[in-house]
Amino acid sequence: MDSNNHHKGPKADEGEDQATGAAGRLPSLRLLAGFEAAARLGSVSRAAEALHLSQSAVSHQIQQLEAFVGQPLFQRVGRGIELTFAGEMLQQSVRRALDTLRRGLDRIAVYTDPGLVVLVGPAFLLHGWLQGRLDRLRAAHPDIVPLLSTDEEPGQADEIDVDIVIGRQALAMAGWEDAAWLREDWRFVAAPALAEELAALPAERHPRLARLICLEKARMPEPAEAAVQALLPRFGVAAVYDAPQLALDAALRGHGIACLPSLALEEALANGRLRELAGYPRLPGAQWWLSRPRDGLRSEAMARMFDWLREEGAAAD
Repeated sequence: MDSNNHHKGPKADEGEDQATGAAGRLPSLRLLAGFEAAARLGSVSRAAEALHLSQSAVSHQIQQLEAFVGQPLFQRVGRGIELTFAGEMLQQSVRRALDTLRRGLDRIAVYTDPGLVVLVGPAFLLHGWLQGRLDRLRAAHPDIVPLLSTDEEPGQADEIDVDIVIGRQALAMAGWEDAAWLREDWRFVAAPALAEELAALPAERHPRLARLICLEKARMPEPAEAAVQALLPRFGVAAVYDAPQLALDAALRGHGIACLPSLALEEALANGRLRELAGYPRLPGAQWWLSRPRDGLRSEAMARMFDWLREEGAAAD
C-alpha cells in the first residue's frame, strides 16, 4: 500500500519535528527558532553559535521547515544566505510570535514573587490616589510588589486570581471580607493659569473665559451631574469624556473647568498642577470599599497591603 501513496507519513524515529505540511499542523518551536536565528543573523553558522547547536543541526532544522512549507526559505549568496520572498513572509510571522511568547513568559515570571499582591480598582483612583502613595508603601513594606489592574466594576473577583478589590460597593460574597474605606467628593478644578484668571473676575463673567470639561452622565453621581447641568447653558461644553482620567488630562492641559472626584484629583491638587475653584460647590460622591478573601490568603503580603490601604485611607480622611 505504501508504494501507492503520494504523501508518505513521517518515519517513527524522526519524531514530531519531521514536517509533512498536513493541514492544521504547525512546525515545532525548535524548527522555528533555528529558522528565526538564521534569518536574523544571515548565517547558519552564527545561528548555530547563538543557539549552542552544531551547524549541521541548524541546517537540518531549516531543511525540515522548508519541507513543511513546501518551498525554499533561503538562497545562498556568496558565503552567506538571504531570505527568499517566502522566507521574508515567514520571518515576520515567526518574529511576532516569538516576541509574543517572550512577553508572555516575562509576565508569568512576575507571579513567582512571594510579595506579589494583585489589586483591582478603577483607573482614575489607582492613578490619582494610589500611585502617589506607592513610595510610602515601598518604605513601609519593601517586599510587597503591587500588581495594579484597572476595572471600573470588578464583579467576578471569586473567579479570577485577585487579592484585593476596590469598588463602589461591598462585594458581599461568601468567603470575602468587606471594609468601608474612602468617601470621595466632587470638585470643580482648573489649571493654575485659568484658575488665576477666573479668580480675578466675578462669577458671572467666568463663562467668557472657560467652557466645561464634561463626563458622561453615567460616570457622575447625581449631585455632581445636576450641578454641571445647571452650568452648561451659560458655559457650554469644551469636550465630553467617558473616563475621569481623560477629563483630568484635559483639565491639566487648560482646556476648561472640570468637575471631578477628589480621588482622581488628589495628587494634581497637592503638586499645584490643578487648583480647586473658589465659589464652586463640593458635591458628595461614592463610598468606596476594600474587599479581600477572608480565608485561603495567597500570601501574608496581601494581608499587610490590605491593612496598609486601610491605614492610608484613615489618614486621608
